[in-house]
Amino acid sequence: MHPIVSSDAKRGKKRGSYNCGRCGVPKKGHDCTIKTTPTTASSATPSHDSISPVSAPSSHLRRALSFDFDEAGTLDPSEPVAVDAWSEGDDLDSSGLPGNLLWEVFRRLPPPGLLTAAKVSRGWREMTRTLWRAAEELRLRVPSKVPVGFVASILQKCPGIVKLSLSMESDVDSTMLACIAFSCPNLAFLEISISNTAVNRINGGELGRFVADKKSLKSLKMEGCSNLGGFVLCSSSLSTLWLSDLHSHSKMVFNCPQLRELSLEFAHPESDNTDLTTMVEGLGRSCPRLQNIRIYSMRLSHAAVLALTAAQLRELQMLSLVHGSEVTDASVAAIASSYPNLELLDLSGSSVSDSGISMICNVFSETLTRFLLALCPNVTSSGIQFATAQLPHLEIMDCGMTICEPNSHNPTAEENNSKLQKTSITNIHLTNQKLIIKHSRLKKLSLWGCSGLDALYLNCPQLNDLNLNSCRNLHPERLLLQCPNLKNVHASGCEDMLIGAIQSQVCNANTDMENSTPCKRLPDGSKRVRVPHLFSTESPEDEEKRKRKKRRLCNVLVD
Repeated sequence: MHPIVSSDAKRGKKRGSYNCGRCGVPKKGHDCTIKTTPTTASSATPSHDSISPVSAPSSHLRRALSFDFDEAGTLDPSEPVAVDAWSEGDDLDSSGLPGNLLWEVFRRLPPPGLLTAAKVSRGWREMTRTLWRAAEELRLRVPSKVPVGFVASILQKCPGIVKLSLSMESDVDSTMLACIAFSCPNLAFLEISISNTAVNRINGGELGRFVADKKSLKSLKMEGCSNLGGFVLCSSSLSTLWLSDLHSHSKMVFNCPQLRELSLEFAHPESDNTDLTTMVEGLGRSCPRLQNIRIYSMRLSHAAVLALTAAQLRELQMLSLVHGSEVTDASVAAIASSYPNLELLDLSGSSVSDSGISMICNVFSETLTRFLLALCPNVTSSGIQFATAQLPHLEIMDCGMTICEPNSHNPTAEENNSKLQKTSITNIHLTNQKLIIKHSRLKKLSLWGCSGLDALYLNCPQLNDLNLNSCRNLHPERLLLQCPNLKNVHASGCEDMLIGAIQSQVCNANTDMENSTPCKRLPDGSKRVRVPHLFSTESPEDEEKRKRKKRRLCNVLVD
């Protein structure tokens, strides 16, 4: 049978022509005597085109990625034909858009959008396939009741994925880890966040095997780790590890010589029985290169701090021990003697007093840039003032819920930091305090929930963010803000008069910027007058800087 007819039969089951292709006479019993010339449009001999999936009578050729053309189907001989994978050129598809433009559009689509675009045409489907294969980062939200097979089918489209972020609204178990391990051989960064309605069922053994098998994994961040139990994590490549919602772990071992950052957040503090002291003791031997440590647990004690100082982590730069009510000034002394090069120190929720702040200022005066003391009931405004005066490199300071009224219960404080428990304060000396801060480098200051503060004077030229949420007893006439670079002032839960005072002082600061034209006193010394711009010595660059400052406005955020 003629190969062209066979091809047509396979495609549409249509019968071929009953007439001769050379003279037009019916084929039955016909012996054609007309010879084929080189210029004949069609031939009975199979040509090069007839062996392609498209039959010879049709000249509707397609490019490598099957971009659709017009109905004429003919190609201009001067137009280049792509024979390999799609390149970022100006080839037009059926909608008349250049290929490189479509590529830029597709690479900005979310995964559901790419799946939808692949159904439009053959050319779009091939382009989305190329895009999936070239993707290195994927952020995917998995709704509830979505099977694991769907996630696996998405991951298999991206064999070169390096960064993967999953927002899970359905339960997670070892099957999901197996899909990730199989579909992403070059995975280096993995983040799994769990919604309130989902449950993370991965246990410690399964997580340990996953970490040990992924030789290229550098960063692992996972929420909802309440079912891990005991675990041992061994990896020669892991440098960042975040585990949250931990609870009652019988064994926690980290054998990661390249680990630089460790964050452990424990949930259910009333029933947690994890032995933090034993866990911390092994960090010096198994993770000697640790630089950042964050531990959030009410089980933090002075013994755990002593074990941490005995670990002798020589490269430690950031230490955060949150909500350790048994962390005292003695713990601060141990930290200061073992780690004198800290850049960040977070002792929120501890029992540190002004004496501990004095020790911190004596040791970290040249290195500390971020100091957080939220929910520390033994710290007074005098200690805060001393810290800002003795720490010249300080850029961020958080003193939320530190200067409070006795037995205050602040609902806004919980909204600002829902992770920290509400603290009852019974020290009568914490009422009616004033705070005076003058600092040349401070950029962010947080005083949220300081209801015991009634006077505030700030002279911070670099300050751009100020949090005064729920400072209910701060008097408007005792507020002075000399902060020309302020961008945001948070004033939720404050009195209306205080909000008005903040707005007026911010507006006055902007007015001062507008009126920053040089002034000169008259020869008789009677008064000062503004120098006309014609006689001003101000350079054009300085004038442009002044105009930029003039355009800068401060936002007073109430809700």
